[in-house]
Parts: sequence; structure tokens; C-alpha cells
Amino acid sequence: MTDTIRVLVVDDEKLARERVKTLLAECEGCECVGEAENGLVAVERIRELAPDLVILDIQMPGMDGFEVIEALDDTPLVIFATAYDEYAIKAFEVNSIDYLLKPIEKERFAEALGRARELLEGGASFSEQIERLAGLVLQGGINRLPVTKGKRIVLLDLDRIVWIEASDELVFVHTKDERYLVNMTMAELERRLDANVFFRTHRSSIVNLNCVVEIVPWFGGKYKVVMDDADRTEVVLSRARAKSLREILPW
Repeated sequence: MTDTIRVLVVDDEKLARERVKTLLAECEGCECVGEAENGLVAVERIRELAPDLVILDIQMPGMDGFEVIEALDDTPLVIFATAYDEYAIKAFEVNSIDYLLKPIEKERFAEALGRARELLEGGASFSEQIERLAGLVLQGGINRLPVTKGKRIVLLDLDRIVWIEASDELVFVHTKDERYLVNMTMAELERRLDANVFFRTHRSSIVNLNCVVEIVPWFGGKYKVVMDDADRTEVVLSRARAKSLREILPW
């Protein structure tokens, strides 16, 4: 059980550091053990103080937040704080646990601290972190999706996705020649992916319309959609969904 989370605050702007320290003071079980005004000082303080968590600005003169992470052998938990959302994917590629946009909202800050506590106490699983990352990426309109291949996190360009299938309570993303596991439900993916590109053909499949090469009549008013992958996979198009697809791709 983690009693007090020891936090280092890193930002080149004094007002930004003061804002984070004020938010920390309002969070029970957190202690600001130090602060740093640039990347070089941050590396020294992290090595010296061994904090549990670093709240780290990305854009700083001399050494940015990513370079701080690269300079460390043992990295504490990191929450990035920045005024720019363009760094979200890279932030998660270096295993930060959250990404806060300035001005930082009190509720989001508390949520991020709560996630840090869960991780420090061993209460959050790998799959839960991937699910959260997927949600953040898709909500932000970013064009890559976190998927897993074994123990690796792969950030997959959405335009590489040919189709998605649900099988035995698992959801898999298929590219032209690979298959990856994604820790989201079909309903979540359908809701968050661009409806102009990704179409739910059946309860167990979503296709990238740009990768459809044929629509083949089947029985009972159903069709099969042939995908542009290595196996020319045939995906079922239900009778109910065929009508909706005709509105997008008239045939």
C-alpha cells in the first residue's frame, strides 16, 4: 500500500509549477518533494530524490520532457503536462501514464493522480492501461490505435486497418498481413472510429470501406464483403446492414 506519493514538478514556467503544486496540495496522500525549472535540473533531481511520480512539462528550453526520460536509467511514473495535444502518441510511446493539457483542470488532475496510485499499488493491469490509451487516442482524433502483439504495444496507423473481428470475446484488428489484439469492445470501436471510413457489417465485424474490393451476394439476403488483405477475407454483411451500406456505396 502506497501511503504518500512523492511528486517532483518540472516546468520551465514558475506559474505553471505553482499551479501544479496547488493542485497537489488539494490531493490527499501526495507530497511535492521538489521542483525543477528545466530538463537538466529535472534529471539531477530525479536521480537525487527518487520520486514516485514526475509531473513533467514537454516543451522546455535545452532539454525537453522526452529527452529527460531518455537520460534516465530508472524512470519513475510520469504524467506529461503540456499546452499542445500533438505530443499525445509520443507521450504514451515512452510509457507515461497520463497526458494533461494546460490549463490543467482539477478533476483531470485528480484522475491522473488516482491512476498513479493504482499503478504504485499494483492495482491497474496492463490491459487496463492499453484500453485507456486507446480511448484517449481515439477521443482525440489521432490517427493511430494502440494494439498489442504479445507483450508489445504497437501504435497502428488507422489506414492500415483492413478489418476488425470479434471472436470468442476477444477483438482483433487485421492489417493486410498481420493480426493484433485490441482491448476495446466492438461497440466502443464503432462509436469512436470515423463512421465515414469504418463500417459495422455484422455484430462481429467492422470493415475499412477503403479496403473493400468486392461485395458478393450470399443467401437469405446477406452478402459477403471481400477485403483487400493477403487472404482476400470474406466478411459477412448482414441483411439489415446491407441497406445502410447501399446508402454509402450504392450497388
